[in-house]
Amino acid sequence: MRVLLVGGGGREHALAWKLAQSPRLTRLIAAPGNPGIAACATSVPVKDTALDELVALARREQADLTVVGPELPLSLGLGDRLREEGIAVFGPSAAAARLESSKVFAKELMARHDIPTARFGAFDQPAAARNYARRLGAPLVVKVDGLAAGKGALVCRTLDDADRAIALCLEARAFGEAGHTVVLEEFLSGEEVSLFVLSDGAAVLPLTVAQDHKTIFDDDRGPNTGGMGAYSPTALFNADVADRAMAQIVRPTISAMDKDGHPYSGVLYVQLMLTREGPKVVEFNCRFGDPECQAILPRLDQDLLPLLEAVALGRGLPAAVDWRPESSVCVVLASGGYPDAYETGRPIHGLDHVRDLAGVNVFHAGTAMKDGRLVTAGGRVLGVQALGDDLRSAIKTAYAAVERITFDGVQFRRDIGRKALDRR
Repeated sequence: MRVLLVGGGGREHALAWKLAQSPRLTRLIAAPGNPGIAACATSVPVKDTALDELVALARREQADLTVVGPELPLSLGLGDRLREEGIAVFGPSAAAARLESSKVFAKELMARHDIPTARFGAFDQPAAARNYARRLGAPLVVKVDGLAAGKGALVCRTLDDADRAIALCLEARAFGEAGHTVVLEEFLSGEEVSLFVLSDGAAVLPLTVAQDHKTIFDDDRGPNTGGMGAYSPTALFNADVADRAMAQIVRPTISAMDKDGHPYSGVLYVQLMLTREGPKVVEFNCRFGDPECQAILPRLDQDLLPLLEAVALGRGLPAAVDWRPESSVCVVLASGGYPDAYETGRPIHGLDHVRDLAGVNVFHAGTAMKDGRLVTAGGRVLGVQALGDDLRSAIKTAYAAVERITFDGVQFRRDIGRKALDRR
């Protein structure tokens, strides 16, 4: 098969790394790719939002399958454009991708179909939003309706915090059009896990779970980021929780999308809060998580390509997926200042020094080549992933690799997976 992979971040590097291992793969093209992806695919400098160029590239390369990594091109309708051209695509339509691209759409769908989630209200006027905040009480969460690269959820510990968040979104327009409408919802207490499933629009295949670490600093302090690390699997997601999540959330959601005329085909990433009342939806995502993807794919003990092809062509999903028994940990190395303003172009050192560490992968998220040197080119720069016989050994190996990699201003959390160890 000839495969076109759309995207150029850490998630896409993990996908390229896994796809390149398939005996069925004859050619892998990445658009735009990155220096890490270039080791296992042919990179073409086409932006992941340049829909016309991507469609032309898929035609020119005679792609048998196009795998869309990021959420933005899906929300813009890349999947629809490719299907119109008769090109098989792994990723939902723009209408189905509204599960992620519009918090209002997702919350209203859950309300109509009795899918467990937090109480909420949607507002485009600051005064009405502030009034509802007082009805909910603090703590609460203010979320922008549209896509905000994982940074559009503002946890408000007090009503004053909520007023400031509402002003930031609806008055200062800090999130642009994505924040034209906000969702206010009750704060859910519990542990959060990321559940991944595949669906061809009707059948559903559970994959696995991971736990992400969203904030920039240790002990879950500081502002939210796109994700500073993840581990998989998690003992929090036992068989009982899994059964309830599938029966009460995942299957009803896929069924609801089909009934509403927007069948969901692709990977569905469900952020769950494990509350005392049971699992509830925090939000949906229409793609693999980042950095969860980097943590889970090294545990997949079978070929990824036939799974993606089965979803894209609707040819029938298998009954189950094989996973390696080891634990996996991914630690993100970020630029100094991230998630706020940060500098790029800082030379990266030490990658050669991790190649002798067994079970370690380094996935490129925000890197570039400049004058023959690898430099930083984004907020999240690298994802250092390791396998271990248990979580403790995976953490130890991942951080041993992290200590060998340096660039000016590097920052990373030192507690990825620690809560799971403390829980035990």
